[in-house]
Amino acid sequence: MTVARDAAALKREVRAAARAAGFDQVGFAPAAPPAHAGAYEAWLANGYHGEMAYMAREDAVRRRLDPREALPGCRTLIVVSLLYGSTPAGTATPDRRRVGRGDAARRRRLPVVARYALGRDYHDVFEERLDALSAAIEDLSPGARTKRYVDYGPVLERDHAQRAGLGWIGKNTMLLHPDLGSYFMLGELLTDLEIEPDPPFVHDRCGTCRRCIDACPTDAILDGRLLDARLCISYLTIELRGPIPETLRPAIGNRVFGCDICQEVCPWNAEAPVPAEAPFAPRPGQPMPPEDMIAWARELAPLDADEFRTRYRGTAFSRPGREGLLRNLAVGLGNSGGPGARSVLRRLAEDPSPLVREHARWALDVLQR
Repeated sequence: MTVARDAAALKREVRAAARAAGFDQVGFAPAAPPAHAGAYEAWLANGYHGEMAYMAREDAVRRRLDPREALPGCRTLIVVSLLYGSTPAGTATPDRRRVGRGDAARRRRLPVVARYALGRDYHDVFEERLDALSAAIEDLSPGARTKRYVDYGPVLERDHAQRAGLGWIGKNTMLLHPDLGSYFMLGELLTDLEIEPDPPFVHDRCGTCRRCIDACPTDAILDGRLLDARLCISYLTIELRGPIPETLRPAIGNRVFGCDICQEVCPWNAEAPVPAEAPFAPRPGQPMPPEDMIAWARELAPLDADEFRTRYRGTAFSRPGREGLLRNLAVGLGNSGGPGARSVLRRLAEDPSPLVREHARWALDVLQR
């Protein structure tokens, strides 16, 4: 009885520590192979990961298929989430309220950015809070070992989050919660502490709805809760290092960093809450994207790679780098046009980067048709 009572108390204290660290949800999952391990292996075999070779590395696959490979002796995954909310954090997002309804041309020139990306890099925020949780666990149970992961680590986080009771995996492959929707990020703390798992979230509440599948402009969402990353706008504008396939460029529109379409159309996000605290709020002095793709391209064109890194350090925009972001802006300008588009595209067509030059010349060809 004493052991059980102590174990229950430890669980309550760890949960309270996670809340104190600022996390919105916290759940406990067993350190067992993920339920969808076979589906993940099939996803890799089909090449749906595209150029993200790190996902198919033998050591990374081993760790994704068994958390104990990532932390020997691991017994529990503490899965946490941070809301970033359905309300866009700035004007360079899918929000159009600050643009007149009749000004369709200006709306097309807005650089659309995924909602999570306009503030601090969420990896940094998670690392700080997971470190605080790890320190609290060390105080509660001296000698306990922990290892933190955000989405860069080899953990099938949505699978473990579902097992920890944080939601179900929707048809768009996002984790969904009936009260919170899907506008949140996940992180994990692996530990050798044995903490009783929470009940898994077993209900599939997508039903017959297929709005996310039908709304995806590049048909990246497949039946069976599969995502072909090679077609996904988020992958194309962030993870892909080479040229965006020409056949997919028109469908990207003016989405220059990431994509929220499958979340925007999801009924479970219709009343998704706005967090009281903005965990990824921009730092003081952090540059914000201009409200026009032309202005943004003009701002970035004179920068070299080092200047770009300095300007966007600590933000999500550092991920695609100068070349990737200018590539995306060139595609957006080719799709939207507008006064000044040809001028900035002609400048980009002479850029030192072959990747930027090719996309700028494609955009100029599109505007001349």
